[in-house]
Amino acid sequence: MSDLHAPASNRLGGTFYGVGLGPGDPELMTLKAHRLISNARIIAYPAPDDGESFARSIAADAIRPDAREIPIVVPMRVDRFPARAVYDKAAEKIGAALDDGHDVVTLCEGDPFFYGSFMYLFERLSPRFACEIVPGVTSLTACAARLGRPLTARNDVLTVIPGPLPDDEIRPRIEAAGAVAIMKVGRHLDRLTRLLDEMGLLSFSGYAERATLANEQVMPLASVQAATAPYFSMILIYKGDEAWMLPPQSSS
Repeated sequence: MSDLHAPASNRLGGTFYGVGLGPGDPELMTLKAHRLISNARIIAYPAPDDGESFARSIAADAIRPDAREIPIVVPMRVDRFPARAVYDKAAEKIGAALDDGHDVVTLCEGDPFFYGSFMYLFERLSPRFACEIVPGVTSLTACAARLGRPLTARNDVLTVIPGPLPDDEIRPRIEAAGAVAIMKVGRHLDRLTRLLDEMGLLSFSGYAERATLANEQVMPLASVQAATAPYFSMILIYKGDEAWMLPPQSSS
């Protein structure tokens, strides 16, 4: 049995909360998430090195004006950055507050345990402090809802694939699945579209970007004209026997 998480009775200090915010629409926050955020005296959240924190913007109306804020500055760029140092420093700041007996609510886009950077803080802090994870609506289910078709059904296997993987790794995973979600599409959009076209799956593929936000785009993948996509974008493919149809035209 792993000793990653010490028994709660052995932990001291405040409680470390990882709170899922959902995909972007503030109304998709859970009641529990809203309650914890609105009562929190210390809030932590990921932030880019230039511009507004998306996580904070989702929860902005619920944050107390007197709350202490701990931005976790994560560089948003293609090239590698010292991620370990970023999370080490953030864990040190949050850990100091927890040591003093304060609870800390950390905001997480989507769900904390679904491709969430919160996991790196959880890894560092959960052995020492009580932790509570509040799940959130994922981008996966949000994109399916905005496309207007179910993700998968019956015994169909749903496979989630990171878009940056090379084609020779993606292809067999798609071939083995009944339904597929390709995440982290971004600059890989053109390559992924060509691959799905080669596999005869373009007409089975839907595309969503910035789902649930005011500037969302939802359409069949074949209708996408751009060669690249924003970070918050996803391709959904259904290969099973259910007669689910994609939207007949793009929407925004």
